[in-house]
Amino acid sequence: MALPPQFLEELRNRLTLSDVVMRRVRLQRAGREFRAPCPFHNEKTPSFYVNDQKGFFHCFGCGAHGDVIGFVMRNDNLSFMEAVEALAPEAGLTVPKASPQERERFEREKSLYDLVERATRWFEGQLRAPVGRHGLAYLRGRGLDDEAMARFRLGYAPSDGAGLRAELVTAGYTEADMVEAGLFKRPDDGRAPFPFFRNRVLFPVTDRRGRVVAFGGRILEGEGPKYINSAENPLFHKGDILYGMSRARQAAADGKPVIVTEGYMDVIASVMAGFEGAVAPLGTALTETQIQALWKLAPEGQRMPILCFDGDNAGRRAAFRAVERVLPLLMPDHSVRVAFMPEKEDPDSLIRAGGAAAFQAVLDRARPLTDVLWDMEAAERDLAQPDAQAGMQAALEAQLERIPDARVRNAYHRAFKDRLYQLGRPARPAFQPGAGAGFTRGQRPGAPPFPVARQWDKRFRARVEIGSARWRERLLLAVVLNHPVLFETLGETLAMISFATEGLERLRQALVECLSHDSGLDAAGLRRHLSACGFADELDETLGADLPSYARPEATPESARAGWQEVWLNSQELVFQTELREAERRLAEDPSEETLARLMALKREELIRRGHALDPEGEGV
Repeated sequence: MALPPQFLEELRNRLTLSDVVMRRVRLQRAGREFRAPCPFHNEKTPSFYVNDQKGFFHCFGCGAHGDVIGFVMRNDNLSFMEAVEALAPEAGLTVPKASPQERERFEREKSLYDLVERATRWFEGQLRAPVGRHGLAYLRGRGLDDEAMARFRLGYAPSDGAGLRAELVTAGYTEADMVEAGLFKRPDDGRAPFPFFRNRVLFPVTDRRGRVVAFGGRILEGEGPKYINSAENPLFHKGDILYGMSRARQAAADGKPVIVTEGYMDVIASVMAGFEGAVAPLGTALTETQIQALWKLAPEGQRMPILCFDGDNAGRRAAFRAVERVLPLLMPDHSVRVAFMPEKEDPDSLIRAGGAAAFQAVLDRARPLTDVLWDMEAAERDLAQPDAQAGMQAALEAQLERIPDARVRNAYHRAFKDRLYQLGRPARPAFQPGAGAGFTRGQRPGAPPFPVARQWDKRFRARVEIGSARWRERLLLAVVLNHPVLFETLGETLAMISFATEGLERLRQALVECLSHDSGLDAAGLRRHLSACGFADELDETLGADLPSYARPEATPESARAGWQEVWLNSQELVFQTELREAERRLAEDPSEETLARLMALKREELIRRGHALDPEGEGV
């Protein structure tokens, strides 16, 4: 049975070839491609390559070549129709019955693509013609040079549409074609169609394959909306497409981040500054389809786009709406991060004022979804109050129930468990630069603090395993040395603790003191400063070649922070267990009310640590 050509094209567009192959063959990244030993013939050296951008696989050994359908046919030993029927559910499609009408519709869409492409070239020419001088001046005033305008195929639509109509009629298109493509609009009173875009700078919008399917228009003078987009038509569905999507797909394959901005100029400014993974929705909030499309842009394991929002209240409300839309779609290794722009800035204005480094600093501070969700529910609550704490827990649990994937839902529950536990704990001392070198007797160092005040002196600390402690102390320092930007969130904890290793303790104090006074230092500048202060040997030891991946300079800030927190929590657990055993020993030697009360307090804390404090019925607390 013949299938409609447009269905097969949509099937191939919706599926990422490497995702399908990876479920059957273990692939390794090789630049912009993936490679593996060929599944179709025996070999020791990988010669089988998968290219997502071109949509095909090829084996240089046996010559096997094809698209996603051809791969499933060969690998699973299926017929063409069997392969299509196996792939259709993965793409969210139903295999249709072929009909002459559907084939005719495909040919019709192909003709419309040609029409829109011809119109794009005409608009580009108008921008450089005398009639487009105001549009050209506007774009240059926004900081765009000839390269940027050519790269994004920017154009101009004059007030009079006669020239465009004549161009398209000469090419053989009818007024009905122009109306169907969204370039002209037919009045309700039956008059001749008029041009939809008039006196506007035009931003061509492309589909995943880079074909122009619509336009966004910015008015230059006169009445009317500031921006308008093409009406939906057979080629263009606004909620499915992101501006810059085809370019971002290649950028993501090259390992660059996918960044969601607000508008056309934000995308252009970002790309010209080197952020080629920038995209934007077309004047509306992100849709579920667009979120899924964002994840498909990046390779497996890297599906963490950054959503940029204004730093004001409106921007935060928009961020919260995006979070609520993302939650029901979360899957393992599929999430988002959120970056808030400085007040009254967007990526375009920020890059023009401060260059790429200013925008990169904003992206480096992008926050994981857990942090934004927490802030969203904490915004209107006084979390010092017990009833507000209970309301916070209930609200978070209600939000997490919207996550359909049990693995992700459970991971989020674990992530919030410690935070909820801390709400009822005593407040930590205020952060003071250079503090933390020593503690008074009876004070519990560290963050988060535990509810039971315990003795903590050098004699007790020496009973902790010094060898493993030295390793943990190295990791806590190395992460911040290689990622000083994390001091903003980790600095308070690092300032409040003290290390058992003398040299590392002095380095910790110097590190805290330095970043407390100059938080803008990068990793290289921080190391130079500390080395000049006499810590060269300690730095060499701390930053040795045996560091795990999350503590190295090339780690992302998110993985570095997650690794730091894991080391910190493990350290606290080891200390706690040592103290618990010490309390048991003292009770055996001195069975007094004081030693019994101390042990019972630690046992109660152990129950809290095991999670009973989060039991909604209060059991076990």
